[in-house]
Amino acid sequence: MELTTVTIDKPETINFILGQSHFVKTVEDVHEALVTAVPGIKFGLAFCEASGKRVVRWTGTDDAMIELAQLNASAIGAGHSFIIFLGDGFFPINVLRVVKNVPEVVTIFCATANPTEVIVAETAQGRGILGVIDGGKPTGIEGKEDIAWRKSFLRQIGYKM
Repeated sequence: MELTTVTIDKPETINFILGQSHFVKTVEDVHEALVTAVPGIKFGLAFCEASGKRVVRWTGTDDAMIELAQLNASAIGAGHSFIIFLGDGFFPINVLRVVKNVPEVVTIFCATANPTEVIVAETAQGRGILGVIDGGKPTGIEGKEDIAWRKSFLRQIGYKM
């Protein structure tokens, strides 16, 4: 078995969701879930088919996000994995629950805009995702100023009143 890491290639501010599913129907079902949850959403989705033709299947509403999804799914190359890139101004918090509720979705590895590395294992049979490294490690414990910043920030962006 060989372990490698695949760095997610994306613009700094773009969010993505990385997960695993179990059926080719995932592509259409996740697409429908996203456009139903957030009308007008801009996204690209790519899914690594694990049997049959074993191609990277894809869909989306934004050409740049589709291209990012295809590029990164191909680099990861793990059977039944999928990656969704959300266009600028769209966030996982608004769609994560509907993606998780798609019947084919098995797990979500991460939903982030952080620099991310995917830990991939490869055997004679194929490739699989073992986990992710999402952002950097902590630099300390949150202090009073940090708490004040967090509360202010969440209200500034409209997630708290």
